[in-house]
Amino acid sequence: MKRNKKIAIVIVAFLAFITFLSSVYVVNETEQVVVTQFGKPVGEPVTTPGLNFKVPFIQTANFFEKRFLEWDGDPNQIPTKDKKYIFVDTYARWQIVDPLQFFKRLRNELGAQSRLDDILDGETRDFIANHNLIEAVRTSNRTPMSSGVIGELIGDSLENIDVGREKIQAMILQAANEQTLDLGLKVLDFRFKRINYVEDVRTQVYERMKSERYRIADKFRSEGQGEASRINGEKERELKTIQSQAFREAEEIMGRADGEAAAIYANAYNRSAASRTLYRFMKSMETFEKTFDNNTHVILSTESDLYNYLKNAD
Repeated sequence: MKRNKKIAIVIVAFLAFITFLSSVYVVNETEQVVVTQFGKPVGEPVTTPGLNFKVPFIQTANFFEKRFLEWDGDPNQIPTKDKKYIFVDTYARWQIVDPLQFFKRLRNELGAQSRLDDILDGETRDFIANHNLIEAVRTSNRTPMSSGVIGELIGDSLENIDVGREKIQAMILQAANEQTLDLGLKVLDFRFKRINYVEDVRTQVYERMKSERYRIADKFRSEGQGEASRINGEKERELKTIQSQAFREAEEIMGRADGEAAAIYANAYNRSAASRTLYRFMKSMETFEKTFDNNTHVILSTESDLYNYLKNAD
């Protein structure tokens, strides 16, 4: 009898313990709870940490994250407004802001991820398709600070944008939150992780970029050759001017020297007979020295001074 009583006490204590565990739940700082009874929410959601109670075996505590959650989209091939096919890879951060509404509409985080796939991927496709590629890649208009070759290379490849990457991200975020108002969640941030051409278009783009750079290089090369020709032309013109001026000055100097020499000779010739004789002798000797050698044959007139001097020398 006593043994049966002890067994009964143990069973009752065990059932009481199980009942107590079933009626108590603990909410951590990172959690929020929606209590349901037979699958339907009961009361307000519990968002503060602490020890809480519920009806055992009848009510169930459904725990949800209070922290920021991650959404990572799949890369999608999307055509832009200017008909360029690109791969767009995106990611976002979201949070459960109304756990009761979240439970009613989505039940769990898996359902939320699936719903966000539809919303964010759809909005991304719509906004990318309504804007040119450069709007999705660039954030703002840039003015090259460099000049010359680098400045032209950079400036030639830049176009002005009206919207830009950041604004497109903000518009996608706003449009997504308009669709999640009744889902009990909020998209906190949305970003493009990566944007790239599809493989077929990428090769064409690279070839176009190379041909554009070749065109600019040929332009600079042509301008350089033209500038070199201009400099060489100026050099030749200045050289001829300098040579012409030098030749003119040299002729003028030689002319003045010849005039002075002739004046000196004439003055010396006209002084006296002895001076004239000495002058004629010196000039003859100078002519003889410059004209004759051992192999020279000449025919001289008998009236020539050279003939007379040679005859007297014999």
